[in-house]
Order: sequence, then structure tokens, then C-alpha cells
Amino acid sequence: MLTSLALIFRVGLAAASICQRIRLPRIIGMLATGILLGPYVLDFLDGSILSISSDLREMALVIILIKAGLSLDISELKEVGRPAVLMAFLPAVFEILAFVLLAPGILGVTLLEAAILGAVLGAVSPAVVVPKMVQLMETGYGTDKGIPQLILAGASLDDVFVIVLFSTFTGMAQGGAVSAMDFAGIPISILLGIAGGALTGWLLALFFESQYAKERYVRNSMKVIIVLGISFLLVALETWLEGTLPFSGLLAVMSMACVLQLKSETFVTRRLAEKFGKLWLAAEVILFVLVGAAVDIRYTLDAGLGAVLMIFLALALRSAGVLLCLLGTKLNRKERLFCVIAYLPKATVQAAIGSVPLALGLPCGKLVLSVAVLSILITAPLGAFGMDATYKRLLNRRSR
Repeated sequence: MLTSLALIFRVGLAAASICQRIRLPRIIGMLATGILLGPYVLDFLDGSILSISSDLREMALVIILIKAGLSLDISELKEVGRPAVLMAFLPAVFEILAFVLLAPGILGVTLLEAAILGAVLGAVSPAVVVPKMVQLMETGYGTDKGIPQLILAGASLDDVFVIVLFSTFTGMAQGGAVSAMDFAGIPISILLGIAGGALTGWLLALFFESQYAKERYVRNSMKVIIVLGISFLLVALETWLEGTLPFSGLLAVMSMACVLQLKSETFVTRRLAEKFGKLWLAAEVILFVLVGAAVDIRYTLDAGLGAVLMIFLALALRSAGVLLCLLGTKLNRKERLFCVIAYLPKATVQAAIGSVPLALGLPCGKLVLSVAVLSILITAPLGAFGMDATYKRLLNRRSR
């Protein structure tokens, strides 16, 4: 395992540095490293690290969501409340509809199989989007109209919506019945996640303040460990409650960090955000290299040109959904275009659930995995490069 970790860090960082020098997003180098070192190409990564790959990816995602919550300006988020809520589900609905309407003719699948395909591809990648939005919030780009906050909120919520739909569609494909409670789980999961995280953040702030009042100073490094430990428990709580009560662990983590920021002194949250930023330097490499390692490049050969066409048609309809969400806002054309670009990348959700239909023995399993792999290879670099190349031209920078 140690050799694998050494390869992940050394080769991943080297590839990221090369990409940065030729003005490509760093994540392209990390994804390429994962694909190259992974089990489907050179097979240099130890099986023990691949067996806990999903857990390591989730831990990395927790770190960037905490940093996002500590950096999020709640007052600016309130200003973009309506479009943020719409961004959480409308673009995904449009993309799923694109598959339902077009995939049967292009890919030769049934309506239900098309819906499963749409659900797998419907989520934007928080792993690609969230770090960029945090960077924009820290540098002031688009913050005058709350654009990073809008995209961050939507990207954090839409995977909850899509995963519930995916579970429902795969259940139907296996002959299961669908009830209204399956869909009711979406708002319940979001509300309980936000409420549970907010309560946890308030209790944490209260604990840190009580220790300070008693002159038992808690070092910032110790606060990081405490916050991380509790965040992992919140994510684990989602698994513990599965089948009993819908709960979004990752949303709870960001909600906890937001409330902790609100209830703590500014200098404290700034220091915590800096420390989580340093943790992210390592977590980012682990996340994207392991996402790359989960990509079975062999399936791209089976996908064909029809799958490529379907991905781009679905992205076009998804973009229309994003623009619909932004109707009535103060955003100009350039800013709306940036929102469309930011909602293109797919990676983590597709890597996590793309192989599930095949594992369940569904007839469409191989096709779903092929299209999921292809969507990662096309949209993750496209979205990352698009955001990096355009944010300075499309967004205004707030003077500090």
C-alpha cells in the first residue's frame, strides 16, 4: 500500500505540474495518472488501496466540503436562494429527459434503461466543481452576484436528487415496486442533512467557546482533527440510517461547516479554512488519481460514436436547464455562460455508481458503464478546462 501511495503522490503531482505548465487543469494530469497506474492499464496500484478507494475518495470530498462551508458567505447565498434550489434538480431532470427521449433511438435501449443511463450521468461532479468555486470565493471572482455560492449550493444538492432517482430506476428494472415515499426521500434527505449538520456545527461552536471561556485553549490543529472526526461520523450516519431514514451525510458536513463559520470568530474560521486548504493539497491528489483508477478504459471502445453523440446532446439539454434556472436573476450573458460551463463536468458520482447496473446483472449494465466511463473522460477535462480558461473573462472580480 505504501508503494501505491508513493506512486499516487509522486506521479500524480508530477502529471498535475506538467498540465499546469502547458495551461491545462491540474486534474487532467491526476485523472490520467489514475487511469495509467490503475488496474485496467499498468496495474501498479495495490489491491489493498483499491479496495478502500471509495472510502478514500469520500474522505477527500469531506475535506473540500468542510473548506467550502468555512468559506461560504451565507448572506450572499440567501440572495441566490431560488436559482440555487432550481440548480439542484432542474439541469439533472433535463439531462435525464434527454436520455429518455433520445437514447432509445440512438443507443437502442428501452425507456427504463434510458432513464437509468440518464440518472447515472445526471449529476455534476462536486469533486471538480467545489474546489474551483472555493477558489473563486477566495479570489473574489463572481462573488458580487453570488455566482460561486449559487453553483456550489446546486452542485452539493443535485447528487442527492440523482442518486435517489437512480436507486428507484434500478429497483424498477429488477421488478421492484415504486412508491411515493421513494421520491419523498429526496427533500427529507436534504432537509435532515442540513438540519443535522447545522445542529452539529452549533454544538461544536458552543464547545469551542466554552473551552475558551474556561481558558482551556483548543489548538487549531486539534480543532481540525475534531471537525474531521465528526464529519466522518455524519457521513457514516447516512449509511447507518439507510433503509430507515433518508439522510445526506455530505450535505450535513457542509451545513456543519457553514454554521461553525457563522458562530465562530472570523480569525478562527479563517485559520481553520487555511488548514483544511493544506489538507486538500494531499486529498486532491488521492481523490482524482483514484477516480481515474476506477475508470475502466476498455469500456470506452464498446461505447461507440452513438454514445458520444448522446452525451453531447444530453449536455446541450442540461445547459438549457441551467439557463432556465437563471431566468429572472441579475446575471448577464457572460455570467450565465460560466454557470453552464461549471455544470458540465462529471466524475465522482459516475465513478461510484456507473458499474452498479452491471453488478446487478441488468441487461443494460455494460452499456451504462461504457457511457459513464466515456462521460468522465469527456466532461471532466472539458468542464475543468472551461472553468479555468473563462472565469477571468466571464466573471467580475470584487475589489478587496
